[in-house]
Amino acid sequence: MKTEQKQEAVKQEPIKQEAIKTGDVVALQYTGTLSDGSVFDTSEGRAPLQFEVGAGEVIPGFEKAVVGMKQDDERTFTIKSEEAYGPIRAELTQEVPKDKLPKEMKPELGMQLLLQGPQGERVPVTIAKVNENTVTIDMNHPLAGKDLTFKIKIVGVNDEELMKANESMSGGCCGGGGCGSGEKASSSGEGGCGSGGCGSGSCGEGGCGSGSCGSNDCSDEEEGIDHTQ
Repeated sequence: MKTEQKQEAVKQEPIKQEAIKTGDVVALQYTGTLSDGSVFDTSEGRAPLQFEVGAGEVIPGFEKAVVGMKQDDERTFTIKSEEAYGPIRAELTQEVPKDKLPKEMKPELGMQLLLQGPQGERVPVTIAKVNENTVTIDMNHPLAGKDLTFKIKIVGVNDEELMKANESMSGGCCGGGGCGSGEKASSSGEGGCGSGGCGSGSCGEGGCGSGSCGSNDCSDEEEGIDHTQ
């Protein structure tokens, strides 16, 4: 008579996932929409957005939203403008003589230019008004005064392999001046991520500082355009 031997299945303890906290490096996929449902930025087709929680690399409301989440968690949330790109500031509009713009430029209402700040970051500005001899430029971030809704999914927490992969890939919300706080933003392209993404790369309290402006990067010093307030 054979003795039956029962093999007990080896039970594997599930890996305990810790909630995201300050100091963690997180990677996530996201889509950002405005109140009318239009998409202003998304990581679709790009590398995930990656940032260190607490390092000020993304706008405050976005950073707060991921605290307490875990790997593979999904969430949809709305950030009020105060914790995104702030209110529209009247002092960030400036009238500029047309002869101070690049000679080949034909300024039109709504045209976007790029300013280069003191740290080399590029900030988009918009022509808000065109007169006979002057134009009014608006240095407010394109998303200033707007509430932003994000749908996100956490795809990595302190993941070394993902970090290495991202080092060689462009993309993710927030290019220079886009989804991070100014120069800390990760690079996804020359004017930030689309119309700004989730970063705080708008002009600081002191305006945009000296630097360059316009499609041909005309020098402020040479052209006499003052971006300080």
